[in-house]
Amino acid sequence: MFSLFSILRFAHIVAGIFWAGGAVLMNFFIVPAIGATGDAGKQFAGHLMGKTSFSRFMMLSGMTTVLAGTYLYGVNSNWFSSGWMMSGQGIGFGIGAVAGIIALAFGSMIGSTNGKLAALGAQIQGKPTTEQMSALGALRKQQTFITIGNATCILISVMLMASARLFG
Repeated sequence: MFSLFSILRFAHIVAGIFWAGGAVLMNFFIVPAIGATGDAGKQFAGHLMGKTSFSRFMMLSGMTTVLAGTYLYGVNSNWFSSGWMMSGQGIGFGIGAVAGIIALAFGSMIGSTNGKLAALGAQIQGKPTTEQMSALGALRKQQTFITIGNATCILISVMLMASARLFG
């Protein structure tokens, strides 16, 4: 019979695959394609973010990954009180966990910024005003920083989670 630990490990890995895969696909391929395709890209982005459950799916995958991972780390570390935390394995999993938690925070910020971009886009009729262009530029700059941070933290987390067992 499967134990809670086994079920949560399975959930952590599967949700992490969906979360990391979705984030890498979005940040490295879909977002650049949206930017390169002008109005058609904006229309696609509006549909993807506003009319599908992609954002909710990503947040649910991230939350499942982080919550299950926290439980797994807690069990392995005797609820954050054992010397294992200072072993190579414990440090690798710990740094990977911190990177994953930061990535989840960035993911939340991506959703918020997307909402602001969508609201601003809905206000723009025809050619944007100077103020709208300024606001749009600031939001795009913020979004670029957030998506790079998100992708970087997810990749660090994945690399450490995949290799921490080799650290001793």
